[in-house]
Amino acid sequence: MTSTTSRTVTVIPGDGIGPECVNAAIDIVDAVGVNIEWEERHAGERIFEAGVASGVPEETIESINRTRVVLKGPLGTPVGYGEKSANVTLRKLFETYGNIRPVRELPGVQTRYSGSGIDLVVVRENVEDLYAGIEHMQTPGVAQCLKLISRKGCDKIVRLAFEFARSEGRRSVACATKSNIMKLTEGELKRSFERIAPEYPEIEAWHVIVDNCAHQLVKKPEQFDVIVTTNMNGDILSDLTSALVGGLGFAPSANLGSDVAIFEAVHGSAPKYAGRDVINPSAVVLSAVMMLKYLGEFEAAETVEHAVLSTLQQGTLTGDVVGYDRGVSTSEYTKAIIANLGARVEGYTVRRAQPILIPPALRDPVTVRPGSREIVGTDIFVETGLYPEQLGPVLERLAEGSALRLKMISNRGTKVYPDGNRNIDVVDQYRCRFIRRDDEPLALAEVRDLIGRVEAELAWCHIELLQHFDGQPSFTKAQGED
Repeated sequence: MTSTTSRTVTVIPGDGIGPECVNAAIDIVDAVGVNIEWEERHAGERIFEAGVASGVPEETIESINRTRVVLKGPLGTPVGYGEKSANVTLRKLFETYGNIRPVRELPGVQTRYSGSGIDLVVVRENVEDLYAGIEHMQTPGVAQCLKLISRKGCDKIVRLAFEFARSEGRRSVACATKSNIMKLTEGELKRSFERIAPEYPEIEAWHVIVDNCAHQLVKKPEQFDVIVTTNMNGDILSDLTSALVGGLGFAPSANLGSDVAIFEAVHGSAPKYAGRDVINPSAVVLSAVMMLKYLGEFEAAETVEHAVLSTLQQGTLTGDVVGYDRGVSTSEYTKAIIANLGARVEGYTVRRAQPILIPPALRDPVTVRPGSREIVGTDIFVETGLYPEQLGPVLERLAEGSALRLKMISNRGTKVYPDGNRNIDVVDQYRCRFIRRDDEPLALAEVRDLIGRVEAELAWCHIELLQHFDGQPSFTKAQGED
């Protein structure tokens, strides 16, 4: 089934066990007859140690800009070198906003769930959420991480989830969020999901709270087909789902952007196993299967996937499955898959995929334009060792004669003044909520005047405007706030 069309793919061998896994995948893809020119580039540990803080050198970026497709081994971040993870850097550089992580029951791999028919996919938003990595120490003892969720990002990941489901003939998409608590951020994904789902009437759409989703995945995983969720939720749930079918050694993934795709195993570089010819390369091999589908090489992808299933069914298993004293070597496992190209497994179907319609990039940064907006107040976060009953009168005095009045003070999200919860073990960071004294819109100058008054006696560490968009509050209340 030799392919006549040549395609260049950037290949990053990676660190630790990465080169062994990637070489196995390349050997298998070459054996199935797909005409790919592998352009080797590097990232990760050796690049950090060479002094490149991102772990991704310019020649690797240039290659990906040309090829637009990457097969990548796991990358390590050595202690003392670099700043961010090179894996995360690559995803953000090329805006691969969608992380596709499929898992399925595998022949010959016995788990607690064998026989249940698990065949599901986690579609994880890949660049936003807490993984934006925007953190600050608000006081020496209070840290903050900003959870950034955009309408644009939610719309893209929801559409990608439905398009992926459609491409594989899947029947349902569940949206997993914590929108019962984080009504604006996690709620943004839920609202996008509910707005977009009717465009895919042939696919069942339902929402589930993420903790219940984790519970249900352990209790009855076969009820799920596609799960779409936010970045951190998806990171956690996808590791959980891989454990249901045999572990991270069988967990492939695709990082998809508007026109760049990076295919990699979910697992790490496992340096203690590097060079021993004992590692399970299935996750990278199955990531290469996903790559072949992305490139339109559907017949080759199905052939390789069937060969992996056949090899497992025959009992050719690596040490992570049966113990390192009994498992076959990486090279033996790879040769067995190549020998099984063309074989089929009874009772295990391979989904016949169609091309995924990737949602187009929206270049306009502004996707929501309210008809009206007005400033109604401000939250001033202050650092102080005062107790709530001491701080409240100070703030009320400072606000006298200004356009704003103190409404309440909260500590770690719970109202502590006035008439607040007295059981709170307070820390030295308070959110002080001021609102306008009448219904007239506030000017920024009036907010700045208040900040100056507060600053004269207290140290502030963070400020947020309180606004109404189209007459609706754009902020949430503290626990206990009326």
